[in-house]
Amino acid sequence: MALTHDDVLSVIGPTDEILVTEIIATEVTIEELAQAWAWMNNDEALINEGRALPSGRTAELVELLTPQDDEEEQAS
Repeated sequence: MALTHDDVLSVIGPTDEILVTEIIATEVTIEELAQAWAWMNNDEALINEGRALPSGRTAELVELLTPQDDEEEQAS
């Protein structure tokens, strides 16, 4: 089943429409989105639990959800 606008908002909360559209375009499942969101917010805890790093579409979502400001600051 295709991810809806409301599905995205139910997982990540309020955000801009461009990001919602980009997430829906990846054709991920709500479970994959929830996993990516968990990695974005609790990566250290998940690593400590021994969970494998995200891969595939979940990894793509993690990259998409990573704030662009952080990437620019790291490049400086």
